[in-house]
Amino acid sequence: MSDSVIRIVSIYPSLLGTYGDGGNVLALSHRARMHGLTTEVAEISPGQAVPRHGDLYVLGGGEDTAQVAAADALRADRGLAQAISNGASLLAICAGYQLIGEEFPDATGTPSPGVGILDIRTDRLPKRAVGELLATPSPNAPAKLTEPLTGYENHAGATHLGPDALPLAQVEGGVGNGDVSEGAISGRVVGTYLHGPCLARNPQLADLLLGWVLDRDLEPLVEREVEELRAERLDYVRRSGR
Repeated sequence: MSDSVIRIVSIYPSLLGTYGDGGNVLALSHRARMHGLTTEVAEISPGQAVPRHGDLYVLGGGEDTAQVAAADALRADRGLAQAISNGASLLAICAGYQLIGEEFPDATGTPSPGVGILDIRTDRLPKRAVGELLATPSPNAPAKLTEPLTGYENHAGATHLGPDALPLAQVEGGVGNGDVSEGAISGRVVGTYLHGPCLARNPQLADLLLGWVLDRDLEPLVEREVEELRAERLDYVRRSGR
């Protein structure tokens, strides 16, 4: 962090922004303002160098061809990997989650190399997962992450965690990674299948990411409208038995 400004880097939103995941950057800036913090957002387009000295990086979801292109560019650039090794935080959603792993399937189902930041591998689900996703933070999740995670999923990936990655949450409704787990966490890297946008629907996770940048926990702040939406979505998933 430089001069009390949190530097947020949105990576390739033109490639990885299919499902409104750019809203995660807006949610981070909004929550930061609520906590009296200042943010600076850099949007990185394909062909531009990824800054090595950001504080918090965000990757969204995208289609298969865009996912492969993004992974190829990030492997060649090495900026994101360097930033993470320098202690930066990362939120990766859906296709972004898959591509920061070791490998993921391309449009034909052929394994394609990932960026290698997170110890996961992804192959194909028997059936595409589409619908609401509800998960409870796993015992391995940070202690400040206590509330259910809610969003929607739209993916065909079955993600398998290696020994250096831990599940972010346990699925209560939906598919997630394809077993009983949802997402993965390692150090200050979080991957998840939650759209919504994820951080708009899960402000506690947004505060966790911001707190990592500051090396301190943020005080809980409640937004009534968000909590009403969360309650409605939680009730829907639990009643529908998805």
